[in-house]
Amino acid sequence: MRIDPALFQENERLAPSRDTREFRSVGRLECESGGVLEDVVVAYETWGTLSPNADNAVVICHALSGDSHAIGWWDRVVGPGKAIDTERWFVIGTNALGGCQGTTGPSSGGSDGRPFASRFPVVTVGDMVEVQQRLVAALGIEQLQAVAGGSMGGMMALEWTLRNPGRVRKAWITASCAAHNALQIGFNETARQAVMRDPKWAGGDYDPADPPNAGLAVARMVGHLSYLSEVSFDRKFGRNIQEGRDQFQVESYLNYQGDKFTHRFDANSLIVLSRAIDRYERTSLVGSASEYLFTSFTSDTLYPSHQSRHLDRLARDAGCPSTWREIDLPFGHDAFLLDGDIQGAWARAFLEGTDDEA
Repeated sequence: MRIDPALFQENERLAPSRDTREFRSVGRLECESGGVLEDVVVAYETWGTLSPNADNAVVICHALSGDSHAIGWWDRVVGPGKAIDTERWFVIGTNALGGCQGTTGPSSGGSDGRPFASRFPVVTVGDMVEVQQRLVAALGIEQLQAVAGGSMGGMMALEWTLRNPGRVRKAWITASCAAHNALQIGFNETARQAVMRDPKWAGGDYDPADPPNAGLAVARMVGHLSYLSEVSFDRKFGRNIQEGRDQFQVESYLNYQGDKFTHRFDANSLIVLSRAIDRYERTSLVGSASEYLFTSFTSDTLYPSHQSRHLDRLARDAGCPSTWREIDLPFGHDAFLLDGDIQGAWARAFLEGTDDEA
């Protein structure tokens, strides 16, 4: 079995070749936690052409470490002629509230000019969607053809369908869930503790020029262990030793990915976003007026298939048209990022209304 080399090239895969972001203020936000952000700015990118009656818009929601550049991190799914075809759909990618790639987050400057850091309020997945909805409205779009996303992005896509029901025709949610279980929360807490036990953490008010990178790197290593599968690691590395070094190849790989991650991500954002998804919970989809496609992967141990099956059951119980497809690929959770063929075929048919042909 061939292991896709892109599985082990996360940082390279996520790096945009050029900055095509736009920025828009969406005003004052009263967070669900009670905190307030006086002026939220959203970083976003668009591809394709909005139809004259603005009925071909698709919003892409990213995973925890993603950004607005959906045509990059989801390059096998989004683009000309691909499952989410930018020659047919007007595709919108945003950086989530609390992130660190242009949207207001802990590293953004407050009214005093200093980064919010530990002063940044607790945000929820609902807050993230509220910000996205304001952006979409500002772009002159009243109804979306679809929202789509995986992992954390799947939670945002799910939440879109429950806020202003009828605003989203279809939702494709891949490798995600209605609520984290204890193991998922445990992985995230281990990552948070790695950051917060770094001597440079300073309660979240660290020097931006000297952040807790050692802890953030370890947090990302923990993440990689949960994103991939046993088969992927064994086929790629086995027990091979790194040439010229007294170190296993897998050790070298994890250290490299952890260190590279610190150049593009903020430690406070990891804390804020991971807590938001740990606290997210939907026990019912009653009230939704959307149609759903849920996809999952047999080798995904971080977001196992039974969680997508549960989402499908919630949708059906709410009277919504829904389909769940399980895909047999050996790549672990990251399969949702790299599978443009199988899930891509189902997604294309779902978006275009040709499900029976997939």
